[in-house]
Formats: sequence, C-alpha cells, structure tokens
Amino acid sequence: MNELMELLRDGRSRTLEMLAVELHEPVEIVKRDIEFLERAHMIRRIEFTGAKNAGCGCDGCSGCGTGNKTCAGCMPEGGFQNMGVMWEVCRPAE
Repeated sequence: MNELMELLRDGRSRTLEMLAVELHEPVEIVKRDIEFLERAHMIRRIEFTGAKNAGCGCDGCSGCGTGNKTCAGCMPEGGFQNMGVMWEVCRPAE
C-alpha cells in the first residue's frame, strides 16, 4: 500500500486500471486498497463539482456553482472525457 500512497501523492489523475498497471497488481486489489484507504480517511476522492474555476472570467455560467453544464472557461482543454479519477492524500490529524 505504500507504493499506492506514493503514486497518489504526485497529484496526477489515473484510472484504477492505470494504477493497477503501475503497481503490477490486479484492478480488484487496487480497488480494494483504495476503498480501504478512503474508509480509513487516509485519502479522499477529488470530485469535479462545477465550481467556478479561479480566473475563468465567467459571471456564473449554468455550471459554475450549480453543478449543471459548465462553460468552456471552466473546463480544462479537451474537457473531462478522458480524465482519470484523482485522490488526495489526507494529512494526519495533529
């Protein structure tokens, strides 16, 4: 699981299949490990909410802040169609 945590720390988006290839593990094992880490609050899935992108310049398209269709100014180039899932490593409670 340490290797998985290291991969998740780099901030890149990946599908479960991509993680499995990088870790040389079956997808089912990676999925199980991800679910465990999420339940343990060690990582959390980052979800696109349609929130206004800083500096996009729009005045509240139908997606900015509403979760509806997002304007081109709030979308990354090429959209989200091929984007994997992203997780962030949570900081331990101090």
